[in-house]
Amino acid sequence: MAETLLEVKDLKTEFKRGKKDWITAVNGVSFQVRAGEIVGLVGESGCGKSVTSLSVMRLHSKHNTRITGEVTFEGKHLLELKEPEMQEIRGNEISMIFQEPMSALDPIMRIEDQLTEAISLHNQGLSKSEVHARCVRALKLVGIPEPEMTLRNYPHELSGGMCQRVMIAMAMSCEPKLLIADEPTTALDVTIQAQILALMEQIRNEHNTGILLITHDLGVVAETCSRVIVMYAGNIVEEAPVKELFRNPHHPYTKGLIESVPRLGRRVRRLPSIPGSVPDLSAMPSGCRFAPRCAYARPECSARLPELVEVGPDHKCACPFYANVRKEA
Repeated sequence: MAETLLEVKDLKTEFKRGKKDWITAVNGVSFQVRAGEIVGLVGESGCGKSVTSLSVMRLHSKHNTRITGEVTFEGKHLLELKEPEMQEIRGNEISMIFQEPMSALDPIMRIEDQLTEAISLHNQGLSKSEVHARCVRALKLVGIPEPEMTLRNYPHELSGGMCQRVMIAMAMSCEPKLLIADEPTTALDVTIQAQILALMEQIRNEHNTGILLITHDLGVVAETCSRVIVMYAGNIVEEAPVKELFRNPHHPYTKGLIESVPRLGRRVRRLPSIPGSVPDLSAMPSGCRFAPRCAYARPECSARLPELVEVGPDHKCACPFYANVRKEA
């Protein structure tokens, strides 16, 4: 079995509201990412996917955020490190591709200046020519055909796909062991999406990089990931190998997500959907967070929050009643 790079145990992230109140955005999340593995983290907007990734990187504001639990990277407890020690890990051993590359890149800095900043921070002994060569190599790695010209450009002079490639180049410039990709294909057309996904798989294969892929696109997950984690309202509700999840979903929320995807050759008058929306963080329902939207809900579901338990080989689910209801149906 591959080496475990990242291990998250009982991660809880709370945000301050007002003077004394705290609201919970991530509640007891636990998962692992191994070397050379692409793990998908899926769910609707507002389920806590991005908050989880930012908590791992410790990029939330200290003044209004409280993070507890354990985040271990190669034996280092990230939540216990001092900020200078964490800065040595960010971008060097763990990198992150942020959402919306057009806004993530600094609009008043040339691409080379932004790449140089990332490389020089972790390689202070390099000369200017060596840093420039690394910038060129990083852009070539992500398939940019004229890297010298691109380095002189500003972000607004590049397309969305090119900006996304630059973001990946920045993330991979120091050859990190773990890459967190937050919606890397959002707002890109399908051809560029395919190129970005192929690029990420190439990076994984060539460098044995572990990748945590955050997305709401189940098509991307089915094509790219080996294991899938499904989040809802700050909790993990199901985790399984990708083929097992699509073939045999156990949680009603996972089932609803899969059924909501259009399929070629399937004629339906109305595309299935999950009724309602993700609950507000300040008004979470009691018990199972998904119960108000669940077609299989029972009175017991509102009594307590269900635990994530083994339901098969490498398959976990947080719904004690769904298997029985499905058999009855």
